Amino acid sequence: MTFPLPDSVDALKGMIGREITTLREAVRRNAERPLGGSSVTEPASPLQSLAVLPPSAEMDGSSPCLCGAHEPGGSGVCSVLAAIPASAVLLEPVQDDTGAVLDFRIVAGNRVRSANWLEAPEHQVGQRFLEARPGAASSGLLAALADVVDTGKPLDRLVVDYTEQRLGRIHRAPLLYSAARCGGQVLATWQPVQTQAELLTIDAQFLASMGWGHWDLLSGKITWSEGLSRIFHADVRMPWTLEQLCDALLPDDLTALAEFLSSVLAGEEPAWTRIRFLVLGERRTLDLLGRPVTGTDGRAWAVNLVARDLTPQIRSRRRLAETERESDRLRRQTEAERRVADALREAILPTHSEALAAVGLTVAASYRPAEPDAAVGGDWYKCRLLPDGRVLVAIGDASGHGLDAVARMAQQRHALAGLAQTGASAGEITTWLNELVCSDPAGQTATVVVGHLDEDKVLHWADAGHPAPLLLREGRAEPLGAEQRGPLLGALPGYAYETASTPLRPGDLLVLYTDGMVERRGEDVTEGIARLARAVAAGSSLRPRGVIDALLADPGIAGHEDDACVLGIRVD
Repeated sequence: MTFPLPDSVDALKGMIGREITTLREAVRRNAERPLGGSSVTEPASPLQSLAVLPPSAEMDGSSPCLCGAHEPGGSGVCSVLAAIPASAVLLEPVQDDTGAVLDFRIVAGNRVRSANWLEAPEHQVGQRFLEARPGAASSGLLAALADVVDTGKPLDRLVVDYTEQRLGRIHRAPLLYSAARCGGQVLATWQPVQTQAELLTIDAQFLASMGWGHWDLLSGKITWSEGLSRIFHADVRMPWTLEQLCDALLPDDLTALAEFLSSVLAGEEPAWTRIRFLVLGERRTLDLLGRPVTGTDGRAWAVNLVARDLTPQIRSRRRLAETERESDRLRRQTEAERRVADALREAILPTHSEALAAVGLTVAASYRPAEPDAAVGGDWYKCRLLPDGRVLVAIGDASGHGLDAVARMAQQRHALAGLAQTGASAGEITTWLNELVCSDPAGQTATVVVGHLDEDKVLHWADAGHPAPLLLREGRAEPLGAEQRGPLLGALPGYAYETASTPLRPGDLLVLYTDGMVERRGEDVTEGIARLARAVAAGSSLRPRGVIDALLADPGIAGHEDDACVLGIRVD
């Protein structure tokens, strides 16, 4: 078959229709051609031959029996039963005086067993039907067969949920029954609705997201598997034609489907393609394998298609790609934050200048973020010589994490630097800082210790919810008295913080720190402060840098879960 590929769905459907019409006309001409110049009469099938058996004039038992067991040579319906591929019996009605059917007698049967626990019909010849099939009454089967006798209307594929107790066990099977009146008797056949192999095949198709379909181009009969019906959300009893498949096609895949169907309809070897369909508003991607069923003339008279639904895999790959894109975006954002944080750290946590040494102070500091990838957080310190000769000493902790906490930390630190230029006391500066934090719409809080060291080395300091500094003197480290300690910054607008004074001596080491150095989950903070004081005292012979390095090397101190900042100031 050679023809140009269609450029629209309607053209594709027209191509399919023309090919099927051409095929049927060719087959019809061959079928009607006489053989050897004489007409050929199509032989009747065994089941068709039942229709020409002499009908009974009455249903009173006076008609001749259609069972060959009563005829010489054994010809008749009984001889046909063996050719029926389903379980089959010939039943004779057992009626009462009024003609109502009470039961049936099994006149003949074949050897096909519809279930492994059911006997073959041929072994039940001569028995009453209710004796052989005790579940027939409760399942409604007996009434359905009696209706065939009374009305003459055939029973067509009735689903019977047949249940029977046999040898102490209850068995159940859905059976498909058909029956028709045959003279004064009834010919009944039955088979499983679905065999075990069919049920397993359905499960396998579900697990593999696969299905198959068969299109008989001559008769027009179409058969779909449960799997293919599930893929297209179609009723298995109403499968789609090839033209209906074209209607669900995405326009961009028209050429691919046209080439695929052209190959299969031409009787070529199995063809494969990947096609997208729109099913109930959802885009589904299928791998299609097509195989033609050809006759001796090489012409395809049927088409078999196997489909594998790739939609779940493609959906998973799409989600994975979106996740990777989101991870890449977050990675770039994190790298940008680190670069900003690095710049901020250099700007707001500088190395101390020689100006502090000139006024008799040795200073060291360290900052450790809780997250290894973070460069800076909400903790901060400040230690610098002011124009009036005092030394500004401060340490604080802005709540939160990430760049938001860094922004608040920078705001508070720079505000402190500006307020310190006014010559105000530590308490006044802290009071103003509190008003600044209270006015922040974010509603976050902060802690801080603000102090000044004057020329006489007296520390004048105020505390807003922060751990009090440790004073190392003569080998002992203890927290400074914090009776004047006030609430967190941002907690109480209008609160006036007090200033306390602590004289320092030569050799004293003042250690200021944030709560990340002392707070541990499930432990009282006083225990953490006592542990830090012992660690500071253990390094009394060291210079400030050595004390801080020892603290950070101590697993009990450095294993913090929060950002940690420590500032050491020794009076020389």
